Amino acid sequence: MNLQKMFEMQKALDERIIKEKGLEGQDLLPNLILALQVELAECANEWRGFKHWSNNQKPRTKLSTTVGATPENASFFRCENDNCGEHLSKKDFENLFDPDYEECPICKVGHVNAFRDKNPLLEEYVDCLHFILSIGNRLGYLKNNESVDGLKRTTTKGTGVHAFMDVFNAIVYLNDEVICTTIIDNELAHYFYENLFSLFNALGETLGFTPEQIEAAYMEKNAVNHQRQQEGY
Repeated sequence: MNLQKMFEMQKALDERIIKEKGLEGQDLLPNLILALQVELAECANEWRGFKHWSNNQKPRTKLSTTVGATPENASFFRCENDNCGEHLSKKDFENLFDPDYEECPICKVGHVNAFRDKNPLLEEYVDCLHFILSIGNRLGYLKNNESVDGLKRTTTKGTGVHAFMDVFNAIVYLNDEVICTTIIDNELAHYFYENLFSLFNALGETLGFTPEQIEAAYMEKNAVNHQRQQEGY
């Protein structure tokens, strides 16, 4: 996983957001900390393993959605006409119809929607990673470290609940010991940041994600976030 590149990509995205939203000179670290906590909670919600009151505790790892779906990444296409409702695979679409999928080639009436498969659990995990990278950039981690090797460390994996709680606690420690005391760009800040990153790595392993999956999902979501800015999100 190329963390160096991901830090740089996140920096470019954050700088774009700051410029376009007029946020220059503002202390955004508290916002980033809260956003990370929210995204981590959303990740836990997709994991579902803590919901002992529910009969459905299986992680949500596959969902078909039109959000972000294009003819290139679609897994299938579907006509929205109730009298048609044809489900077409990407292969069928490429073999049978021309690239303009606005009109259903079968019923000639309905609009054809592209659907892509997504992993909700992985997407929420990667949303957390976006904010962790942003926090690292705001703390000046790369400015004071020659490499990102200190962020590749992984603590011992625990159960899902404890893995999530460890990351939550690490966020609180980082906030209380560093951000709330305005101690930035020093060894203490980087110690707590590396601790957070290592526990987050452990959570990823606990959830069954490989570095390759995480990197690919990050690249995809980063592109989506740029598109959202383009569209005035």
